[in-house]
Amino acid sequence: MTKKLDHLTEMQYHVTQENGTEPPFRNEFDSHFEDGIYVDVVSGEPLFSSLDKYDAGCGWPAFTKPIAKVTEHFDTTHGMRRVEVRSQQADSHLGHVFEDGPQATGGLRYCINSAALRFVPKDKLEAEGYGEYVSLFVR
Repeated sequence: MTKKLDHLTEMQYHVTQENGTEPPFRNEFDSHFEDGIYVDVVSGEPLFSSLDKYDAGCGWPAFTKPIAKVTEHFDTTHGMRRVEVRSQQADSHLGHVFEDGPQATGGLRYCINSAALRFVPKDKLEAEGYGEYVSLFVR
């Protein structure tokens, strides 16, 4: 896959292509709880649903699980032992997954950089080509 990167902001590029991390609490989606899905800012591949998002108090968007396959890699940078999360198609760095999430939903916390995400509201899913995810929000 050839990545188209010219639409990315400096922070989006830093996070997705250079394995960067945006500042906690000062990012677009930490306190965002509108119904919809979050897609890779590079490729548009679906990643997470707002239904699986929760306030972990960590300063970044937190999810209990992805809605599509992501890749996970052991990461020992910065003197830590953690698991990096990357998008499958574009191989964008998204963030990390930790085992301190809500036990009722499996105990995982996907701590994801807002800069790696684009939000698609539920009322625009069909129009933007994500119609298969509309059923997630039917109650």
